[in-house]
Amino acid sequence: MTQWTGWLRRLPQEPCALISVLATEGSAPRGGGTRMLVTQGGQQGTIGGGQLEFRAAEQARAILALPPGSWRVQDYPLGPLLGQCCGGRVRLLIEHLDPAALDWLHDAEPGRMLVTTLAQGAVQRAVFVRETATHQSARGERPGIGARIAEPVGERPRPFYLFGAGHVGQAIARHLTGLPLQLAWFDTRPEQARIDGVTVMAEDTIAHCIAEAPEDAAVAILTHDHPLDYHLTLAALSRPPLAFVGLIGSSTKIARFKSRLRADGVGEEAIARLTAPIGLPGVVGKEPDVIAIAVIAQLLQLRNT
Repeated sequence: MTQWTGWLRRLPQEPCALISVLATEGSAPRGGGTRMLVTQGGQQGTIGGGQLEFRAAEQARAILALPPGSWRVQDYPLGPLLGQCCGGRVRLLIEHLDPAALDWLHDAEPGRMLVTTLAQGAVQRAVFVRETATHQSARGERPGIGARIAEPVGERPRPFYLFGAGHVGQAIARHLTGLPLQLAWFDTRPEQARIDGVTVMAEDTIAHCIAEAPEDAAVAILTHDHPLDYHLTLAALSRPPLAFVGLIGSSTKIARFKSRLRADGVGEEAIARLTAPIGLPGVVGKEPDVIAIAVIAQLLQLRNT
């Protein structure tokens, strides 16, 4: 977030629009909190390039014809728009920046919370030392007048690809609000599409989502199906190294998987990158929330590397 606040402190002497990623679902090019500044003749930053960025920039330039403070919330489906096999959704806030409403920048320091409120003809912002982050969804009713969005001022979230929307997967997703992790959540079961944040993929294409993941992504594999777990583990260890590959399972399952990986030609160096069982060592308990917190704590340790 600190990069875009720097842009606002050096705002060009011409009308500017700000594009903010409010929420994403699936394999989105950038996570919630990503911003891009747009003028009639240029831009600073990126929300991922391609058709998504092109169409968002068009909307941003169109809103410059309206009074400062004007805003709209736009939804974009990623699959049809970007040609991504693992597409989901992106929800954007597009606003005509009001240079007279930037006093909050003086308080925007890492570790604090930025609260954005959508008002009639205005986007109001304030910074607080203590505030609870809000969960934003990329589906359902769009935020309207009175909507309140709280987010941390700080680092860019790490992409986190979560495979499996069972009890443990749901517990992990539930505990991610306000943390520096950008969730991309996948399952193969059609009935799991009802869960906010889940993108349902066919079994024969879901491994492509791992191929799309950036190298700084963390991957956690905990589906309902052992063969699918193996298929995803093989895909994760057969590509350029990721920041983290974790697998849930018993010692018997893990030993069987490693033996099969060797038989499928995966080298020892790649197998050594597999964290299995997943979760911070020393945390005892099989309850979904206990496992979830152990997994998230392990992912947060990546900030030290």
